[in-house]
Order: sequence, then structure tokens, then C-alpha cells
Amino acid sequence: MTIPNLITIGRLFLVPLVIVMIVGANWDAAFILFVVAGISDAVDGFLAKRCGMASELGAWLDPVADKALIVSIYITLAVVGAVPVWLVVLVVARDLMIVAAVILSWLLDKPLTIAPIVVSKLNTAAQIGFAALALGSRAFGIELGSVALACELLVALLTVASMTAYLAFWLRHMAG
Repeated sequence: MTIPNLITIGRLFLVPLVIVMIVGANWDAAFILFVVAGISDAVDGFLAKRCGMASELGAWLDPVADKALIVSIYITLAVVGAVPVWLVVLVVARDLMIVAAVILSWLLDKPLTIAPIVVSKLNTAAQIGFAALALGSRAFGIELGSVALACELLVALLTVASMTAYLAFWLRHMAG
């Protein structure tokens, strides 16, 4: 058990806390906990890569924690009307498609390792940034107007681009 793995497990424990804060409209706490979770992701990644603390467990655990956080937060924000449902459907569909592709590849004896690509990293950053913006705007009482719409569209565009890139990668892998 490495320090980055412990940080990642801590991030997993933050997920239900953020959800409870959102559902209870405790926006300040939800925002702070979400930011802590985001910082913990950066810290565990830094320690794993730069300090030689990477592990096989961490390679599996970190993306699970990231997806648990993003998917849970987006669904919860949609339930309380803080983000549009169509965007949440798109975000969740992308993640389900990736998981389904990995499982299907494994079942067909063509195991596939998904590694983050540039568009995927941009997509994740945009998704986290937009969730933080949605939480922060409520925590600080800021009306975002057209900024929120622009961010929604950016997240949607990057999500579709990432989905398309992973689908193309998977199709090439399965054809090979």
C-alpha cells in the first residue's frame, strides 16, 4: 500500500460526502470537498510518477476513483437541477462505452489496455472544471449565464471527441 494509493482511497471516501452535501444544498462544503478531491488526484498522480510510488493497484484504483467522483457528482448535480441532464447522459455514456469496450475485448480474448490520450485528459480536466464551476457558483452565489453554457458546450465537445477517439482505437484493436 503506497501513499498515492491511500490518497486515492481517501478520494473514494469523499465521493459520498460530496453527494450528501449536494443533495442537502450545502454548496460550500460540497465545493470544498470536491476541490480537495481534485487536489488529491493531482497529488497522488505526482507522487506516483515523480517519486517512484506507482503501483499496479494504483493504476487500477486511480481511474476508478476518478470515474466514481465525476459520474457521481454529475448525476447528483443533474438530480438537483444544477447541470443539464443531456450533458450527464453524454458524460456517463462515454464512461460506460469505455468500460464495455474493455470488458468485451477481454471476453473476446483480445484484452485491451486503455491509456489516457490527450483529448481524454482535456476532457477530464473540462469535466472536473465544469463541476467545480457549478458547485462554486452555488457556493458563492454567482450567476454564470452564458459562461455556464459555453462550459457545457466545451465539456460536450471534448466528451464526444474523447468517445470518438477511444472508439476508433478500440475498433483498430479489435480488427488487428
